[in-house]
Amino acid sequence: MTVDRSAAEDWIRDHVQPIGPIEIAHERPWSTVLRVPTADGVAWFKACAPIQAFEPALTAALFARWPDRVPVVLAHDDDRAWLLLADAGTPISERGNPPDAWLVALPLYAELQRGEAAHALEHLAVGVPDLRLPTLTARYEELLRQDLPLEQEESSWLGSFATRFAELCDELAAYRLPDTIQHDDLHMKNIYARGRRLRLLDWGDSSVSQPFASPVVTFRFLEEVTGLLPGDPWFARLRDAYLEPWGAELAAAFPLALRVGSFAHTFAWVRQRGARSGQARADFDREFAIVLRRALAQVGD
Repeated sequence: MTVDRSAAEDWIRDHVQPIGPIEIAHERPWSTVLRVPTADGVAWFKACAPIQAFEPALTAALFARWPDRVPVVLAHDDDRAWLLLADAGTPISERGNPPDAWLVALPLYAELQRGEAAHALEHLAVGVPDLRLPTLTARYEELLRQDLPLEQEESSWLGSFATRFAELCDELAAYRLPDTIQHDDLHMKNIYARGRRLRLLDWGDSSVSQPFASPVVTFRFLEEVTGLLPGDPWFARLRDAYLEPWGAELAAAFPLALRVGSFAHTFAWVRQRGARSGQARADFDREFAIVLRRALAQVGD
């Protein structure tokens, strides 16, 4: 996306004093990021596309309540969807995707989710997408109306699962999991480390939903990047670490929540896909097909 550089740099200088040129770090369909050198270290300006215009308000709200585990917000402009963040260190992807880092990150994230349940309606009010359980059957029907990057047989499997998916949502609702913030892109490139401090970045794919959908992404990349097999003992350790702040009484909901969450993750991708066209959509669909097929692996029973 494009951004008015002159206006952006004037705004940046209202909040920090650059000591060198402000440079483009990356331009993506969903955001533009500028690198801002300052005497206190690098700051990062992010201009969010309309598809995730809620991100500055959400990130600022999370920083106000959880300053030890999300990016430090130096400034934000909700009307223009701009963020100015302090540097958070280096992503754990620089070390691969070590499972032991998730033993620390997942409980921190779970504590945040528990606390943010009290603010779920506030997040919806600033535009965070609504993927609460009562909305999911309609989202499934919307998914089926898409021209999906799947083989015809796979699309048929997806269609035949609609009734069962609605039943799974009802079964999950019986556990009364709280609606809360759900990052939905919780992988090794969005967890940053500086010394022993971990911070959770990039909240632009978030939704308000049942909380236990988040490890869908985390576990995917532990398989694909780290090379863990689905039955690896690490997954049980990480599940237990994530669930510890929630309490043992909700542990029984976790497998079902992951199953439902695999499909909810595809619904978030449908929303992002709608903001792309041409080659950008074709590139997107290569990754989207992987996400869809991982959800299809949940079809059974």
